[in-house]
Amino acid sequence: MNLIKVLSLCFILLASLFSLKTKMAIVSNSANHYVTIAHRGGAGYAPENTMAAFNKAVEMKCDYLELDIQMSKEGEFVVIHDPTINRTTNVNTRKSIYVSDLTVAQLKQLDAGSYFGAEFYGERIPTLKEVLDEFSGKIGIIIEVKAPELYPGIEEKLAAILIGNELDKSNNSNIIIQSFNFQFVKKIRELLPEMTTAVIISKRRYLTDDYLKDFSAYADYVNTSRRLVTKQLVEKVHSHHMKMMSWTVRSKDQISPLMKAGVDGIITDYPDYVG
Repeated sequence: MNLIKVLSLCFILLASLFSLKTKMAIVSNSANHYVTIAHRGGAGYAPENTMAAFNKAVEMKCDYLELDIQMSKEGEFVVIHDPTINRTTNVNTRKSIYVSDLTVAQLKQLDAGSYFGAEFYGERIPTLKEVLDEFSGKIGIIIEVKAPELYPGIEEKLAAILIGNELDKSNNSNIIIQSFNFQFVKKIRELLPEMTTAVIISKRRYLTDDYLKDFSAYADYVNTSRRLVTKQLVEKVHSHHMKMMSWTVRSKDQISPLMKAGVDGIITDYPDYVG
């Protein structure tokens, strides 16, 4: 009887050690995982900010796709980086044509893919609603608001869309709102207290302790240009209880320094470089 008890005790101890080892392995794997963000959907492999690019990000098993939004003439959110359509569509004029001067119907007539390659002929400018309907729940989505100052009331309109799609709380969505405009991010946090938010930084002068302390009141991430990243900076951002994603990686040799510095995510045109 005593032998049976001893054997049982040994079995329980071994099982516990195996369980602990497994948990430690999971933690280790998690710690070594670098969150990969497909910049504009992975702009190295497909025309930026198109459904083709976003499908590529899903295919490549990225953690997030990143997109940019502007507003159409009637005030609908459309997914395009520039405030003008000239660079990424087939519009044939030297005159700048602004997104805000065209309706969604007019924007949908443009070819947003063939400039990248003939195989993408016919790609259209998607609306934010189309992207959310297709991809929320499949992959994380980082929504970058490029120029909120051009669109009065944009904060309330964006908040309404996210609330309407039940994507306004961090526990029921995998969405991050980011912008270079700090006041916009602050306003979004006021409207959506549970939304994950990020400020984007391209200048070192915004990375002092005073600025970081201010950001920490309304932002979860400080997303910086890779040129600003150092291990000390990452540690300083973490000390203010925020995370850091770095942009924009376009070559393999840019990966290792960011990993060594300890960034929490890498925003790249080539997501497979991170893997």
